[in-house]
Amino acid sequence: MSRRYSWVVALLVVLLSGALMGLLGGGDSGSQSPLIVPPDAESARADAARAALPDGDQVPAILVVTRADAAPLTPADVAAANSARDRMLTVAGNAAGGPPTQVSEDGQAAVATVPLSADLSGFALTDKVKEVRTAAADGLPGDLRAQVTGGPAFGADIADSFSGANVTLLAVTAAVVALLLIVTYRSPVLWLVPLLVIGFADRVAAVAGAAVAETLGMSPDGSTAGITSVLVFGAGTNYALLLISRYREELGRSESHRDALGTAVRRAGPAIIASNATVVLALLTLLLASSPSTRSLGVQAASGLVIAAVFVLLVLPPALGVFGRKLFWPFIPQVGAKPLTDSGVWHRVAAAVARRPARVAIVSIGGLALLCTGLLGTPVGLSQTEQFRVQAESVSGFETLAAHFPSGLTAPARVIASTDRAAEVQRAITATPGVVSAIPAGSGPGGVSQWSVVLEAAPASDAAFEAVDALRDSVHRVDPDALVGGSDATARDAASAAAHDRAVVIPAILVVVLLVLYLLLRSALAPLVLVGVTVLSALAALGLGGWASVHVFGFPALDYTAPLFAFLFLVALGVDYTIFLVTRAREETPEHGTRDGIVRAVSATGAVITSAGIVLAAVFCVLGVLPLIVLTQVGIIVGLGILLDTFVVRTVIIPALFTLIGPRIWWPALREDGPSRGR
Repeated sequence: MSRRYSWVVALLVVLLSGALMGLLGGGDSGSQSPLIVPPDAESARADAARAALPDGDQVPAILVVTRADAAPLTPADVAAANSARDRMLTVAGNAAGGPPTQVSEDGQAAVATVPLSADLSGFALTDKVKEVRTAAADGLPGDLRAQVTGGPAFGADIADSFSGANVTLLAVTAAVVALLLIVTYRSPVLWLVPLLVIGFADRVAAVAGAAVAETLGMSPDGSTAGITSVLVFGAGTNYALLLISRYREELGRSESHRDALGTAVRRAGPAIIASNATVVLALLTLLLASSPSTRSLGVQAASGLVIAAVFVLLVLPPALGVFGRKLFWPFIPQVGAKPLTDSGVWHRVAAAVARRPARVAIVSIGGLALLCTGLLGTPVGLSQTEQFRVQAESVSGFETLAAHFPSGLTAPARVIASTDRAAEVQRAITATPGVVSAIPAGSGPGGVSQWSVVLEAAPASDAAFEAVDALRDSVHRVDPDALVGGSDATARDAASAAAHDRAVVIPAILVVVLLVLYLLLRSALAPLVLVGVTVLSALAALGLGGWASVHVFGFPALDYTAPLFAFLFLVALGVDYTIFLVTRAREETPEHGTRDGIVRAVSATGAVITSAGIVLAAVFCVLGVLPLIVLTQVGIIVGLGILLDTFVVRTVIIPALFTLIGPRIWWPALREDGPSRGR
């Protein structure tokens, strides 16, 4: 591509991206709460059916009032709680209200419900919950404490915690990437070029990815936006590192920096495209998931990574070409410099591995297998109150309720069944083990009735899930069309959806990665070896990261969705580095043989893969600035896994296995012509 033509293409990409951002705008998807339950789940269908019942267009916010000194409430305190409830009702625009204020048996807490519109979401929900909380606190005596919890409050707190969090994520990510680029290149100028290009690509990806997801009827939210930004920055920086590394290498061979840049794009471009295609296709397997947020993440992140690759391949090269060799000052590459393939620390490491490949492979693979055992003792499943990494009033209010009222009373299950079978349904509910009470909650059009069912078990516990399963079995025997919903049922369905998604998506990821490697390498054995090692590394990272999440960082358990997301990113991004390494080995092998070819490949790519791995690991750890524990856990696991990939798999295990297997690793696509043929 000529210099003028490349500049025209780069300007067109930038101008079209700017127009796209202006046309689509920012939207409020970043403030939305994750939707983890599929629409066909029984709890979701129960919520939809409940909307047609009396007051079905409303959801209750729960006010709980206690004394600061934990003493029993006085009659004046109860009156103050009633006044707080009335003020909340006025702000909510619902003067009729719900049931009267109740006082706990120990006399230390008063609880009341305030109906809010079920249509509220995002910023509107956050604003309304803030208003009712302010109304509850205004005029309340100083020795009383009012907390607002319940479904709307949880949704508002999640949305509010993401307000500004993605800006913080972007700022911290950019700072981390800038610092690592400065350390990598040791240049006061060079780091700015890739950072500005990738930063702009990230902003385009944020708008375009959300727009694509919404156009396809999906549900982008704050968590999917945050993960997409991390992927765009991480993968985009990796692509830039690979391109600039090859550019620096070619500058040592060519007098013309433009010829060197053109050669670098031609040589590194196919690896970048193959890596990008692998990750994009792996992300699109999330369309097979049942969780709405998971499916949305697949579309958003895939769109973002395509944009990142376009910017690195079409915008970054002309920007690099403007400055020539001076961009690398003070360490300007000189023509005739000794190539990386024949010297340096990575050459010595690779040569040492090639001398004792069997011993190195056994020890390294055994170490990864040992780390996998961490999966055996890692609990999985966070309750609704355990989702936040930061303190939220909805959580503390829920805990206060649970301390003073029967466990199930704070989050009753909802049963919706045929009115014609109301008597049988009532008997079936009350006969179910684990049910404390079942109160009819009215009938509606269509001949259906509703019951509010209090369970004995603590909310979102294993016992609550067993009670929900038993309750569903009981009512379905009487009325096959009956529906059981509520927060425990929603949590149960979320766990089932996560298990389904792991069973479907993980095999699909492996099939996609295998197919890409077969198309790229055209070898019978190499793709199987590479995917096998990558899967082992991913499981080792899950074991180590899961153990660290619980025993080092003190989280109660892994979130249901964390293993799937972590496995996806580890396999897809791990294969990214494999492609960088193996495509270079494939380039070197015809002339130098399998053993020397892999040594030269490690020598040439060791620095860039190490830099890219450290950058990507650091960027994923930045997910910890977001408020949900699941994102912090994904950051921990993927960060550790990428470091394992970088320093163990790509540097040690793959070179050892390629050396042991020899030329058969490339059969039938590649023939050795070099001096080490047959080795």
